[in-house]
Amino acid sequence: MPQIGQTAPDFELLNQDGQTVRLSDYRGKRVIIFAFPKANTMGCNNQACSFRDVFPQIESRNAIVLGVSSDSVEELARWKKLKQLQYDLLSDPDHKMLDAWEAWGFKLFIIKLPVSATRSYWVIDERGILVEQQIGVRPQESVDKALAAVERLAEST
Repeated sequence: MPQIGQTAPDFELLNQDGQTVRLSDYRGKRVIIFAFPKANTMGCNNQACSFRDVFPQIESRNAIVLGVSSDSVEELARWKKLKQLQYDLLSDPDHKMLDAWEAWGFKLFIIKLPVSATRSYWVIDERGILVEQQIGVRPQESVDKALAAVERLAEST
């Protein structure tokens, strides 16, 4: 699991257009990554559309947004178009990135059941350092906390 204050582990996933996206491609920008269980479901629509609605604020702070789930490239493409999302959605069908970032599966006491992505968010600074994360978060809370973290980073430069 990535640790706050350390370099975020690089990953390579396909976006909704089938193009390869690497976290390292965004060095020099702030990055918000959010994990969601399933495209076009109630909580995920709330989360994704809330990031869409604050995207101009995020973009004005030299930041981008990436959404990640185990949905197929095709499912993500349909959802992006339907909800008019301005940012990339990344497909992690084998949940390798989500596993590595400890955002896969549902935890019930000490038992971890592999069912879907755990709604989470991460904020990474321009140097690739993880500055904030929360695994297991409500949809709107992920947006509010991630935006606040990006604003703090922008104020500190």
